[in-house]
Amino acid sequence: MNDVEFCERLEIETAALKVWIERRWLVPARSSAGLAFEEAELARARLIQDLTGPMGVNDDGVDVAMQLLDQVHGLRTRLNRLADAVRRQDAEVQRRILAMLEGDL
Repeated sequence: MNDVEFCERLEIETAALKVWIERRWLVPARSSAGLAFEEAELARARLIQDLTGPMGVNDDGVDVAMQLLDQVHGLRTRLNRLADAVRRQDAEVQRRILAMLEGDL
């Protein structure tokens, strides 16, 4: 969706969207047609609305929350890649890895 549709769905002004992008709370794709937003950005924007509205979090707090959210997302991605790599190993290697995780080796 473009920036106009995005603002309409969130019921926000374009000025607010501009600030969120400047602060890098949202990082939409850019093309010759303008900004493009996916559902993930919509979910992030709703979180920003919750943080800055009912929760009363200030801008610095939102900065921290969004950075932590990005870190968690990055860690989940790396953990999934690690799990996939373990699944590609033979059964004995998998058993040894699991044993190490459980502290048996």
